[in-house]
Amino acid sequence: MALAGIELRYLVNQISEQVQGYYISNIYGITKDSILFKLHHTEKSDLFMMISTSGVWLTKVKIDQMEPNRLLKRLRSDLLRLKLKKIEQIGAERIAYFTFEGFGKEFILVGEFFGDGNILLCNNEMKILALQHSIEVRHRKLSVGLDYTQPPENNLDIFNLTESDFDGLKNTDLIAAKWFGRTLGLPKKYVESVFEITNIDPKKIGNLLTKEEIEKIYQTTKNIISDIVLGNHEPVIVENEKIEVLPVKLGKLEGKITSVSTFIEGLDTVFTKNIVDKGKSIQTSGSDKKIKDLETQISEQEKAIATVKEKSKKITNVANSLYEMVSKGIISITNDSAKVILATNNAKLINEKGISMIIIEDEKIKINTESPLQSIASVLFNQAKKQSGAINSIQAIKEKTEKKLKKFQNQTEAERNLEVVSEIRKKNWFERYRWFMTTDGFLTIGGRDAASNSAVIRKHLDKDDKVFHGDIFGSPFFILKDAENVPDTTMNQIAAATVCFSRAWREGLYGVSAYWVLPDQVKKSAPSGEFLPKGSFTIEGQRNFIKSETLKLAVGIIKLEDNDYVLTCGPPEPIKKNSICYAIIEPNGLEMAECAKKIRIEFLKIFEDITRKINIDEFVRALPAGKSQIKEISLGDLEKEISTDNELE
Repeated sequence: MALAGIELRYLVNQISEQVQGYYISNIYGITKDSILFKLHHTEKSDLFMMISTSGVWLTKVKIDQMEPNRLLKRLRSDLLRLKLKKIEQIGAERIAYFTFEGFGKEFILVGEFFGDGNILLCNNEMKILALQHSIEVRHRKLSVGLDYTQPPENNLDIFNLTESDFDGLKNTDLIAAKWFGRTLGLPKKYVESVFEITNIDPKKIGNLLTKEEIEKIYQTTKNIISDIVLGNHEPVIVENEKIEVLPVKLGKLEGKITSVSTFIEGLDTVFTKNIVDKGKSIQTSGSDKKIKDLETQISEQEKAIATVKEKSKKITNVANSLYEMVSKGIISITNDSAKVILATNNAKLINEKGISMIIIEDEKIKINTESPLQSIASVLFNQAKKQSGAINSIQAIKEKTEKKLKKFQNQTEAERNLEVVSEIRKKNWFERYRWFMTTDGFLTIGGRDAASNSAVIRKHLDKDDKVFHGDIFGSPFFILKDAENVPDTTMNQIAAATVCFSRAWREGLYGVSAYWVLPDQVKKSAPSGEFLPKGSFTIEGQRNFIKSETLKLAVGIIKLEDNDYVLTCGPPEPIKKNSICYAIIEPNGLEMAECAKKIRIEFLKIFEDITRKINIDEFVRALPAGKSQIKEISLGDLEKEISTDNELE
């Protein structure tokens, strides 16, 4: 399915509206021509935008990487943490510009959704920094270091059609449908629909059309374009020889028709399936080639074994013929009668550079012609044994090859059955921040950075809450929600979390205190004549200090009320109580990414199906800034309760 220019206009408008204020938090290379962008907003749910050579759409699913993407490393280097400033279509072409901005930098990602498609990264002067594949044709050249050039425009401005644009139809001797497609650049499906709706023969010569017929064609075309661009949709998925998504029902449809709620949802269904099918095909084709190569190797090894066995048999036969010679009174291998018997066994005596040998097939065996026949026979028997040893060696190699073959056969079967698509879970509002449930059941949230620190206080602080902050520069704010009649255990746990997620963890500073205050003590503006950095606030009045003796956290998988399993990090006691499995960590040791990877691997060993749905980025986000060492990995109390209940049943 190819994306039409009028469909792209709608997508650009719709997606632009939804991604306002979002920045790039991660980028995934799905296949060589498909890239998934994770978009983050401090106050809204994450969005996932797929840019492929097929088009651009928002997706509700996460696809595992199925093929290396040559752009991924460069895109991550340049675009991570940048805001998606705007998306724009170039004229009526199937080309979109994605402008990313931040940290004094600006980049433009170009998506070309025609032909084989292309994805290019340019700087703000449209110089190409990286691209999916280079192009050199008559009208343009695309390569790293060159300025990006658009393909020449051949069609009318389809978004601003006037009735006079159809004057050419009155004078052409082309059939109407052909003129229509060439001039307006609309896909065949829309051309056919215009003529079907107007009940005009598409094969009618243009200059034979009446004025009324041309007016009907013009008006129908305008209506279809307007409906698609403005979102007046009735989207359907149509399956016949091919599968495609239509934003509007076009004339008479044939095949299996499935209604979808939005055009983007339909694209997500169809385009994502195409990506997955293509990716799996690429994966399995590689494994299939390896399987074929290994099968060929085994076949050659079996032939080699058969050849060596046959050679050993023939050498043994010649050795036995020497004893036959002795029984006949022949005492020398050089005797004419001996040579005749050798010949009947496909063997003969030869002399090369003064060295006597018996040649059997292509095997040359050195002998002493003056030795008794029994001694020569012994030499031949020894050579036959060597051939048996070679058979054992080849057999051992063959067995190893067969093990490899079995492994790749199993791998290929697993690849065919592997679920590479997972539903993107809609997160709870508090998951945008650091959060955990205390052992007493209280929700607490904290900032991750300056922006979320600010959002925690400005957006989520209510009069019944308590505010926590570390007595150290570089501390997040934590909020205890609905903090009435709060036990000391909860207060101590939040104080400990506040310190652990501060600079104290990164620098290994033990014995740091945290304090709590009431909401009305937090002032969101600086005193007169002073400046407050982003994410900072002024605290007035008495501070209630709680000393944190240790630096210790736990990362755990917990079960929410909606039966979703999520990852969180907090003091060990509440995480242990509420989790199915957890890892205790302390400062120093592994870098964040390495520590996250190791924890995930250990969790996979315990609960593979659940952990597999939590990607490595979530593990990294859960950890405090700085290095961490893993001290313990164990089942949580929640899992122990479930196991006990099951045993009782």
